Amino acid sequence: MRTPLRYLDAVADPGLTPLETGATPGRGRRRWSLTGVIGLTILVLIGGACLATLPYTVGSGRYDDQRQSDARLPPFWTYPRGAADGARADDIRRYNELVPAATLARVAAAHDMTPEEALSSTSGPVMADLRRAWPRYWLGTDRLGRSLLLRCLAGGGISLGIGLAAAAISVFIGTFYGALSAYAGGKTDAVMMRVVDVLYGLPYVLLVVLIAVAADAGVDEYVSRARARQHWLDAGVARVFRAEHGRPPNAAERAAVLASPVNRHAELAAIALQQARADWGRDRHGPQPTLTSAAEVLQGTSSTGEALGTIAARAVPPRRLAPGARMALDLTTLLAAIGGVSWLTMARVIRGQVLSLKAQPFMEAARAIGVPWRRQFTRHLLPNLVGAIVVYATLTVPQAILQESFLSFLGIGVKPPLPSWGTLAAEGLGELNGYKSHWWLLVFPCLLLGTTLLALNFVGEGLREALDPKRGRR
Repeated sequence: MRTPLRYLDAVADPGLTPLETGATPGRGRRRWSLTGVIGLTILVLIGGACLATLPYTVGSGRYDDQRQSDARLPPFWTYPRGAADGARADDIRRYNELVPAATLARVAAAHDMTPEEALSSTSGPVMADLRRAWPRYWLGTDRLGRSLLLRCLAGGGISLGIGLAAAAISVFIGTFYGALSAYAGGKTDAVMMRVVDVLYGLPYVLLVVLIAVAADAGVDEYVSRARARQHWLDAGVARVFRAEHGRPPNAAERAAVLASPVNRHAELAAIALQQARADWGRDRHGPQPTLTSAAEVLQGTSSTGEALGTIAARAVPPRRLAPGARMALDLTTLLAAIGGVSWLTMARVIRGQVLSLKAQPFMEAARAIGVPWRRQFTRHLLPNLVGAIVVYATLTVPQAILQESFLSFLGIGVKPPLPSWGTLAAEGLGELNGYKSHWWLLVFPCLLLGTTLLALNFVGEGLREALDPKRGRR
């Protein structure tokens, strides 16, 4: 932080505290708490592994590599070493069937038995030799035979990325809104804070869900263009009716036109010809359409509504989005929904800090000598707000990650097959049953999510203690 002492030359007071002069308190004596160091270490390990492997897991598509034969395999370190009961014996026979044929033949020949007899071995040296060739997955596989380790890494990178991006949006909006409200003061401050109070009164989760659903519906409409196609269809019905009656139709007449036979309306062929010429003008392929060739398109339809629907599908086709583009749109709407409603606490905190700093002597001196308000904010207010911004940004990230996981758990967040810790937990919950529980599909995503959230909270608390202005006076 930069100390604006040049504006205090005329009012310098050696008794002022570091906060009153805009200086950084306790600079040489700051120490992180032990929990903060532990949280930062865990966060670096988990976050680094998830984010660094994104090019391998998501970029190459390995997170969705499927092997149906390996479906629902447990972690290899839980494999049985012998048949304890009937259920374990069935598991061992299944693992034996996954051994490559060449390895199976070599093991059977070494023990002087047929491959079929080797497959039935559930204990002894034969099973021990086959066990070395069993599939090895560190965290097991899901119902489609995909590696849970790769999906947890990819899901962690996506969850952390959404959390960081949503926190950045929240910090930007909250800092700007809170600082503007406090600096403006008066009625402007009162109105802006009442808006925050109203938003605080709304259910936070419900607000996020509504924004996410509305944004998702907007993306679907952009891709399908259903509303534009319906508008074109309504215009086509009105054109057909106006050509015969000279006026627009009402609701009953519109329904009658849609249900009428195709050959009843001459204008319908003109509409088909117009669209055929538009299609020909785009690619210039084949001979130019004529009224006869355009009318042939309508022969496979039975009603005017069906014919207009066929022409509308050609006139207003759906947009084609690459899977990556649709995925990016879904993630953008998700983080915008989370970040767009999580800035309220940040706005209140920044407003309180700015109100406190405005009353300090160095700010009064800056205003007295005519320092522009932009320079007051960037050179004097913002450096003194960095501590509060960093602390509350750190505490906002786990909240954003939890919201993303919750929305994905409900099915309105990250869309399959793209994983996140929330979608993995939702899939794992369905694998718990009384007959045979595939516990690893639920335990590992929840363990990673809980550990990351706890580490982020530890880091936030450590930053709060390290950047506490009162710490320097103890």
